[in-house]
Amino acid sequence: MSFAEDRTALVRALERSGIADRRVLDAMGRVPRELFVPADLRDDAYADHPMPIGEGQTISQPYIVARMTELLDPRPTDHVLEVGGGSGYQAAVLASLVRDVVTVERHEPLARAAAERLRELGYGNVRVVVGDGSEGYGAEAPYDKILIAAAAPEISDKLRAQCAPHGRVVAPLGDRQRQELVVEFGDGRRERYGGVRFVPLRGRAGFTE
Repeated sequence: MSFAEDRTALVRALERSGIADRRVLDAMGRVPRELFVPADLRDDAYADHPMPIGEGQTISQPYIVARMTELLDPRPTDHVLEVGGGSGYQAAVLASLVRDVVTVERHEPLARAAAERLRELGYGNVRVVVGDGSEGYGAEAPYDKILIAAAAPEISDKLRAQCAPHGRVVAPLGDRQRQELVVEFGDGRRERYGGVRFVPLRGRAGFTE
């Protein structure tokens, strides 16, 4: 099959898996995932599992990207922070659903490659920042929504303070081996959506080396 056919098949599989937000499904169907994975892995770009992208990091499986995006409830006026930008795929999915995205990646080679890739693909509303995102990125706060794309022991107070009162944070919280997908709202309420497994979030408010 062609990559376009792969994307169509992916969207159908996501629907069968319970992703119901049409906006999210359409976004997943538009983003060329094959350009966000290493060239030698492109034939498997739409397989529903994580893939290595270098620097010990991974691109999340498509279902998890779609699920976290759906839980974020992105709106066209939203100013969004992503922690753990990786190859830029999650930011690209968000880019067509929100006003703009700030994505923070601590590994400079990944961040540089992601910024170039996003620019070449025309995602002009995504800004890639190199740095420690475990405590957020205060320079452009407050954010309407925050997505943490790496396993965190907890949402840091500094990052939480950067979320608008009406907003929400979506994050995989737990230990290094197993996490739970959590949505935290501005009033402190939390909803939990089952077990997941991510690479650990490094940094001052993440896991130590």
